[in-house]
Amino acid sequence: GIGKCVAMDLARRNARTILACRSWARGQAAVEEIRAATGNPAVVLRLLDTSSLASVRAFARTVLQEEPRLDVLVNNAGVTGLPFAITSEGLEQTFATNYLGPFLLTNLLLG
Repeated sequence: GIGKCVAMDLARRNARTILACRSWARGQAAVEEIRAATGNPAVVLRLLDTSSLASVRAFARTVLQEEPRLDVLVNNAGVTGLPFAITSEGLEQTFATNYLGPFLLTNLLLG
């Protein structure tokens, strides 16, 4: 999708690139594909589920601890057409995934 294409382009430009994915298996496959296509070993996977504010907070904490700087943030994760569901934090799942999670992530990474 769009996120993988953006990550591929950033990696081709020799940028350290963090893929934030819900699924370790699919994310690791994307990391390996991008590394192989670009020759850039600085493509890494971190788990993130934007529907979970706890996951967003943990991801942001890890990135802020591990990375000396962050130059670009691409928020492109989103869902549509899901049945109505409430997250464990009491939020409507689509709203949490598409809006609240990315908003919180951006603000936490801004410092």
